[in-house]
Amino acid sequence: MIRATHHFPKGFLWGTATSSHQVEGGNQANDWWAWETETGRISEGQRSGRACEWWDGRWEEDLDRAAESGQNAHRLSIEWSRIEPEPGKWDTDALDRYEQIITGALERGLMPMVTLHHFTNPGWFLEQGGWTERGGVERFEQYAAKVVERLKDRVALWVTINEPNVYAYNAYSSGLFPPGEQDLQKTIQVMVNMTRAHAAAYRAIHTIQPEALVGLAHHYRGMRPSRSYHPLDRLVTGLRSSAFNDAIPRAIRDGSFRLLWHWERIPEAKGTQDFVGLNYYTEEEVAFSPSNPTELFGQGQFSPQADLSPTGFIANQPEGFWRALTWAHAFRLPIYVTENGADDPYGGFRPRYLAGHIRQLWRATNLSWQVGGYFHWSLVDNFEWERGWTQRWGLWALDPETQVRTKRPSADFFAEICRENGLSSDMVARYAPEALSKLFPVDDPGQLAAGASF
Repeated sequence: MIRATHHFPKGFLWGTATSSHQVEGGNQANDWWAWETETGRISEGQRSGRACEWWDGRWEEDLDRAAESGQNAHRLSIEWSRIEPEPGKWDTDALDRYEQIITGALERGLMPMVTLHHFTNPGWFLEQGGWTERGGVERFEQYAAKVVERLKDRVALWVTINEPNVYAYNAYSSGLFPPGEQDLQKTIQVMVNMTRAHAAAYRAIHTIQPEALVGLAHHYRGMRPSRSYHPLDRLVTGLRSSAFNDAIPRAIRDGSFRLLWHWERIPEAKGTQDFVGLNYYTEEEVAFSPSNPTELFGQGQFSPQADLSPTGFIANQPEGFWRALTWAHAFRLPIYVTENGADDPYGGFRPRYLAGHIRQLWRATNLSWQVGGYFHWSLVDNFEWERGWTQRWGLWALDPETQVRTKRPSADFFAEICRENGLSSDMVARYAPEALSKLFPVDDPGQLAAGASF
């Protein structure tokens, strides 16, 4: 085989990502805690409960694991309901706790990237109409300013909102997230208001901390027509991709929100992004489906030949990651891969998924694209929203009952990537040998020098 190492730029950030509700435990004042008590909302009736016990201090051992495995960054989120448990009432003890966690990350050599909103809302905020009301924009801006004022000396990278497209769709179209509505007009209004809220938070952060880098973590879902020759497949693929992938990022770039019949100027949003935060997991094929109006008459599916995660939730599509990176590069801003990963409790799927996706990431840096870092989802198994504990995304396995952590082989693989600041053929041969010939192909072995480095 060819022996080679694909190196990344000096100073590249390697880390994992977590979110507050999914790891902290005991978030009783947010909309998800109440949602989990309702029958049929969460797979197998599961609850977040103690989650990974980060609020009780187990963040220390998990961040120790991250640092000891060569990571130099960590993405985490702040729980709004802890900071503002009642309208206008600020909990300084909660701010103290987050300051302690972020200081702990810095002490371990982990640069923090902090997200201000990751799917959860204070219960009172939802009772006031949540993101369907324009007043939510100002509420979020005030919360963002309060957090940034406190943490500005320790945080240089801020994410305002995680995946507003996913939140809007799941909360107001599919009904999977609270408040569980299925109203397309409300979905669009929520996307507009979250765009406004991002812009307001962006400007508030730069007023307080001018040197900060601020962006949005956007979920890019790869979509290709199931039948390239079929005009209706092509049509619905374009509609779905435009609505899901493009509406909010283009509004932030241009100050104009367009989605289906809705057009609205949001001039304050124009240019409110210092980097593109890219969340990518998989790519799907889309077929025309007249019985599926809530998804714009399209039906997403994976190819019968796709390499699927054990639950069938993720298809291993590194080429789709390349297309997502190409999409992000078109904004001509620095890129941070703020989430990428796969559910795999057994350990056979994640290593080849990781190898293929890191290889595509290297392609982008090799072209001198401004890719500054990669955050793998996730550090440890955590509560996966409506899917509860039925999916396992962690480099470390977690038993929610005993809180015992167990390292998976993919943790060692990722550690080698982080320490080397690169991906080598030797690593792939050890951890994902089935992917070796595709990632390090040899046409004429006699023309290749052993030990090549790029």
